[in-house]
Amino acid sequence: MPFLNSLQRWADERPDDTAVVVAGKRLSWAELRDGAQFAAASSAAPVTVLAEPNSTRFAIEFAAAVAGDRECAVLDPTWPNALQDEIVQRLGSGVDPVPGSAGAQLADGDPASSFLIGLTSGTTSVPKAFTRSRRSWQQSFEASMEFFGLGQQDKTLAPGPLAASLNLYALAECLYAGSEFHTLESFDVGDVHAAITHDGITRLVLVPTMLRLLSERGLLGCVDASGVRTIICAGSKLDARTLEAARRWAPHATIFEYYGASELSFVSGAGLAAGEPFAAGSTAIGRPFPGVEVRILDDSGNELPDGAAGNISVQSGMVSNGYLWGDDGQALRCFDGWFTVGDQGYLSDGVLHILGRRADMIITAGKNVYPHEVELALSSVPGVASAIAAGMDDDLRGQRVVAGIVPSHGGVTATQLKTGLEDVLAKDKRPLQYYALDELPVTDRGKVSRRLLLDWIAARDSRVRHLV
Repeated sequence: MPFLNSLQRWADERPDDTAVVVAGKRLSWAELRDGAQFAAASSAAPVTVLAEPNSTRFAIEFAAAVAGDRECAVLDPTWPNALQDEIVQRLGSGVDPVPGSAGAQLADGDPASSFLIGLTSGTTSVPKAFTRSRRSWQQSFEASMEFFGLGQQDKTLAPGPLAASLNLYALAECLYAGSEFHTLESFDVGDVHAAITHDGITRLVLVPTMLRLLSERGLLGCVDASGVRTIICAGSKLDARTLEAARRWAPHATIFEYYGASELSFVSGAGLAAGEPFAAGSTAIGRPFPGVEVRILDDSGNELPDGAAGNISVQSGMVSNGYLWGDDGQALRCFDGWFTVGDQGYLSDGVLHILGRRADMIITAGKNVYPHEVELALSSVPGVASAIAAGMDDDLRGQRVVAGIVPSHGGVTATQLKTGLEDVLAKDKRPLQYYALDELPVTDRGKVSRRLLLDWIAARDSRVRHLV
């Protein structure tokens, strides 16, 4: 693993300094090093399956699981036992044993060797599994430290589950950089606010929904976030309301958002400095990360001109090795050395714009409309707390764009929505029908679902009412 040699260095140079804090429980660099060394020497497993909730034990076991040339698969501990058992069985038969793994020393293995078995988000079926090399994560560390400006003086808080790639990477990056890492046993707004206030947090790594909750409740509760200098968001584009609330709550922070994928690592991003104006409803997601080249290719691998939408394709040393199982030929495609996960977008003067997944695209009267673009535009309209767009079957157009709106205090009318979109969204992309929602439609796994929105509308669900 790329951070183990660094971990040894920090434990030698700063043995008593804090390395990891989980819900107030602290590990010094020496304690983390010694605990991981003992765990690594006590195990002969070439592949470790780690399905642990957030804890200091997680950090120790993760470091031990990737010692030498070992590999680690990190599973969400909330996944059903049957699903976890199926993954363990597949790993047992699908991964070759690592020679000499017994009693491995706490040191980085061959840079070209695989160390991490990544798993896509769990569903009712077995998640796809891919591998990452030690070198790919080391290059990712160097790129992200340069891009986000991580230093040893920073205290990073990633309040989500360590089983999620965003937070797992933040832990490893901090261990590589010699920077203090904080997390919680589970996400709680009050606990995050307390950590920011009492632990001197300077850097937040989280998803937009968390940032919105923390910002809006922090403003209401007068929680001081003036010491936060960096906010890093991933998972989806920041909407205007979240961005505005975050700017007010953490007035000195540079707010970064970026596009990437587990299989590709970092692709592009942008930082909005304190006081810098922002474009509401924009699909722009910044310029490529250091060491990354981006092209937009069609389905035959031909490069498209500036402004033309197609497959966002990447060349970098951070790309994964590919899949152990679950690859349908579309999940990670390669066009003569250019890799894509099928996300659609376009380049304009070197800036990448994200449109969304091809599978989400709405085709209405022969025009391609991406709901992500519609949702960003709607979220910039006053009176909109959050928005979701989908394509409803239409005999004349094939599909028509409809939108569900969770109103903010004071509410919003269809007329106000139509007026608010006039300057931010092309006419042929605007919704033809609007619905007020009591809440966003989400699956039992907490993901916003456009299919569920359409089901609610068809069933005249009590949580939906037509806006006129």
